[in-house]
Amino acid sequence: MNMINPSTNASLSIMEKIAGHEQVVFCNDPISGLQAIIAIHDTTLGPALGGCRMAPYASVDEALDDVLRLSRGMTYKCAAADVDFGGGKAVIIGNPATDKTPEMFRAFGRFVDSLGGRFYTGTDMGTTMDDFVHASRETSRIVGIPEAFGGSGDSSIPTAEGVINGLRATIESLFGSDDLSRASYAVQGLGKVGYKVAEQLLHAGANLYVSDINEAALASIVKEAEMTPGTVHVVAPHEIHLTDADVFVPCAYGGVIRADNITSLPCKAICGSANNQLADDSLAEALMHRGILYAPDYIVNGGGLIQVADELYGANHERVLLKTRHIYDAVLEVFGQSRAESITTLEAANRMCDKRIHVRARHNNIFTNTTKPKWNIRNQS
Repeated sequence: MNMINPSTNASLSIMEKIAGHEQVVFCNDPISGLQAIIAIHDTTLGPALGGCRMAPYASVDEALDDVLRLSRGMTYKCAAADVDFGGGKAVIIGNPATDKTPEMFRAFGRFVDSLGGRFYTGTDMGTTMDDFVHASRETSRIVGIPEAFGGSGDSSIPTAEGVINGLRATIESLFGSDDLSRASYAVQGLGKVGYKVAEQLLHAGANLYVSDINEAALASIVKEAEMTPGTVHVVAPHEIHLTDADVFVPCAYGGVIRADNITSLPCKAICGSANNQLADDSLAEALMHRGILYAPDYIVNGGGLIQVADELYGANHERVLLKTRHIYDAVLEVFGQSRAESITTLEAANRMCDKRIHVRARHNNIFTNTTKPKWNIRNQS
């Protein structure tokens, strides 16, 4: 593994880069090869909560930019999901296919533990639940581990459920009914979340267009469609956003809505699980001017966050699903405020979250005071 060292010039601009963040921790363990950054953006609502991704960043600056952007987004995501946590994120510099070792994640766990409960973390892109089983041997501040180890298991299930609820709210706003069969959908990406979303839409009787680079996933969803009232059409990945579907459902990588393709989008709405779907926040205004209804992704994909946050109270799937249903209400609230104030849905979502953070700033938080909760909290020291 290539070790990356920040240059002197890069370090001079770090304080400017991290302005607005409470704490940024650079983690280096030469024995295991770990190089990581933990960013805590805001703990007004409670300790920071956010996943840890692993990627072969070209430089520390690139890794820092990513973790700062992601942790800032988690503050809004936690507020939108109505969980008592603030925004944080971590990144590990390295190739997840070749550089991972149990020792690396144990070292990462020690760094997390050194923060004394200010940061809770778990899986993200490039990491798995099994990686954090190793980390959990060094710290109790890990979420999203397998059920066999006391965790809540696969977070893609509530994430997909949240997307379905977001789609119901979107269809309600478009057609006056939340019946999913009223619309057609272009699902981009059939990964752990996208496949579950497509599956539920098919069983609801919807017509789908789907794309993925995984031929097995495509074959599986086509076979699944044969047992449902819905229909599915496979299209090339570069054409999925150009279909005549009512709703574009991005469930793969972010940045899919760009300045160079926004004018060619034929859809009536965008609602999916992918993070950071807009390559630039200013594109929210372009979507509004084109009459395309955009459901902010950090609200729609909040189901997984709800589950890992709930895990710290003792995993309860029924409680998670009950809270995930509120994504429907949150999306409708955002759409309503957007119409009432003639602002973009992204601005409406941000305002909703800012208000929640301001109103709840004085509330007690069971993770940061000595008051005992009404139920036991797993891993609280």
